[in-house]
Amino acid sequence: MCGLIRSRARRWNRGDTLSKQMDIQTHAEAAGSKYALYQQICEQLNGLLGDEQDFIANAANTAALLFHSLPDVNWVGFYTTEGQDLVLGPFQGKPACARMPFGRGVCGAAAAKRKTIVVPDVNRFSGHIACDTASQSEIAVPLLNWGKLLGVLDIDSPSLDRFDEDDREGLESVVAVFLASQVTGDLPDLSDYAASQS
Repeated sequence: MCGLIRSRARRWNRGDTLSKQMDIQTHAEAAGSKYALYQQICEQLNGLLGDEQDFIANAANTAALLFHSLPDVNWVGFYTTEGQDLVLGPFQGKPACARMPFGRGVCGAAAAKRKTIVVPDVNRFSGHIACDTASQSEIAVPLLNWGKLLGVLDIDSPSLDRFDEDDREGLESVVAVFLASQVTGDLPDLSDYAASQS
């Protein structure tokens, strides 16, 4: 999905407001398609991030866009990697846990397993960390850049079973757009690696 989204993404005039960008999201919701919603979010995010490469600025705008675009969510934010811990980064919602070790909670499990974790009912998730007692379901997407874990995107909902496979795919595409904004300069030259594998 991300390749299609990136190829169709258009640059937004820096004078456009976020509310104008949100109009597209409203049309996607009316169509009733999560695919269309996530495609529009990715297009908006690509334009919103523009040429900015600062991690904190881009994480803050990504969290805000998701919080205001996704229905039925009560917390959206980033945790960044610091050693074997995740440390709270930019977010939207109630105050949250500042630090958690890999392997603990939904975010820690996503970091340890380096894969997206979808939890339909957080009360049944062993080791769940309850930062907001209103949260009933959660999805955590690891931020992997060339195999390096940079952190986790975490989203909570006050409803059970809020997140599904479509949300997983859509949010992994959103993370791909976010991570693309972090590329500075040329990508690593892999020709030596490719030659060594022949």
